[in-house]
Amino acid sequence: MLRRYRNWPFVSATLVVINVIVFCLCIFTGEMLYYKGGVERFAILEQQEYGRLIWAMFLHSDTAHLFNNMIILFFLGAMLEKEIGHVWLTIIYFLSGLGGNIVSLARKVMTGSDSLSVGASGAVFGLDGLLLALVIFSQDFRNSVSPGRVVLMIALSLYDGFMGSNIDNAAHVGGLIVGFLAGTVIVLARDIRNKKYRREVQF
Repeated sequence: MLRRYRNWPFVSATLVVINVIVFCLCIFTGEMLYYKGGVERFAILEQQEYGRLIWAMFLHSDTAHLFNNMIILFFLGAMLEKEIGHVWLTIIYFLSGLGGNIVSLARKVMTGSDSLSVGASGAVFGLDGLLLALVIFSQDFRNSVSPGRVVLMIALSLYDGFMGSNIDNAAHVGGLIVGFLAGTVIVLARDIRNKKYRREVQF
C-alpha cells in the first residue's frame, strides 16, 4: 500500500499550497511580507538578513506571477518527483532557489541595484535544469522525453524572461545552472549505483 502512494507528488503539491497561502497572506498584509522577505542587497549584506534568500522563494508579485510558477511547479515537479523521489526533489528545488537568489544578489552588488526580488522562478528553473540533466544523462528517461524539446522549452523560457521587464533573469539563470549541476550528480550517482547492483546480482 505504501508503494502505491510513493509516486504521489506530495512535495510538489505541498509547495504549491504553501505558495498560495503565502500569497493570500500578502494580499491581506499589503507590502509588509515583501519588504521583510524579498532579496534586497542592503538588507542581506548589511543587516545580515540571510533568511531572505529562502523566504523570497515563497513571495510572488501578482496572480500571474504566482500562477505561471505554480503550474510549472506542480506538473513538472510531479513528473520529476516520480522519477527521482520526494527527498531529492525537495533538495534540488531549494538548492536551485537558493542558488538563483545568490546569483541575483551578486548581480545586484555588481550593478549597485537596490531593487527587491521575489518569486519561486529560480527554483522552478532549477527543475528545468534537473529535467535537462535527466534527458542528457539518463538513457531510460531520454527514451520518453525528447532532449531537443527540453532545450527548446528552456531557451524559450529564458528568452521570454530577457524580453520582459522587471524580471530577475539572474535568478532564472542561477537556478537553472544549480538544478542542472545537482541533477547531473544525482543521475550519474544513480547510474553508478545501478551498475554496481547489476554486477552484484550477476555474481
